[in-house]
Amino acid sequence: MGFFGKLFKGPEIDMAKSDANAKRMRELFNGAVEGGDGYRLIFGYTEDVSRFNYGFVHGSKTKIGNLIVGWDEARETIAVVPTVPDLSGCGEAAYYRRSEILKAYRNKYPTDAFVIYPDKRGYIAINAYDWLDDEKLYVYVSQEEELAAFTDFFMNRFATR
Repeated sequence: MGFFGKLFKGPEIDMAKSDANAKRMRELFNGAVEGGDGYRLIFGYTEDVSRFNYGFVHGSKTKIGNLIVGWDEARETIAVVPTVPDLSGCGEAAYYRRSEILKAYRNKYPTDAFVIYPDKRGYIAINAYDWLDDEKLYVYVSQEEELAAFTDFFMNRFATR
């Protein structure tokens, strides 16, 4: 394959590394969330860093917080656990229960984010992609299937109309 083939093929995903990171995400999440095995997981990030650790996005002063996001369909609950890109540790979980939130919707512009207003004082905007590869800022993980499931759950069971 020539240079242009590599250029346009797209990034390769190291599935062994991705799987190891997904397993580590599960360990951290289960340690922070009681009954954690009942949640499905994705890795996301937020620019709402008042409560979360952060790194700087390339070439700008934008701050981001890394998150392990879990959702429990039966309980209609999202649990968000702050972490760091190398998954060396995590903070305490924040819970968003459908019955307790003020508003939730998907904001397609300016960023594609899942936005939750737990009250009138603040909000969290969760950004998530099918896979992330910048290990300085994000966990290296492939999550296409899980992100599709989270999107379906959020839009059909969690978001307010």
